[in-house]
Amino acid sequence: MKKRTRESAMPDITPLIDVVFLLLIFFMVSTVFKKDEMALLLNLPKMTKGESKQQKKENIFVELSVSEIAINGQKTSLESIDTILGGFKNKEVPIELRIDKEVTYNRMIGLLDHLKKFELTNLSLITEN
Repeated sequence: MKKRTRESAMPDITPLIDVVFLLLIFFMVSTVFKKDEMALLLNLPKMTKGESKQQKKENIFVELSVSEIAINGQKTSLESIDTILGGFKNKEVPIELRIDKEVTYNRMIGLLDHLKKFELTNLSLITEN
């Protein structure tokens, strides 16, 4: 009778190495995509309490709603705002913007473009208390 020799069974790890590298590549790629998604989420702050300052007469009050605009309490249109803004000689006068939360971004940028055209850049955004 022949003596049996016991050979140790070694599993072939070549497919295991392939799977590990595929998993590594998958996780590297998915974390990069997740990072781009997180950059697009915006968390805009809300004002809960702030300093209350007394209104001064020399301030310019601009109110912008979805369909109307008013400067110092007088309604006007966005197209005819140039004549009113051109009349302000003091470029450092504080401008308080009250913008409705339903106003589109495009409409707000249009107003800011008109203010920039006349170099009126001392802006304050007013929120509800």
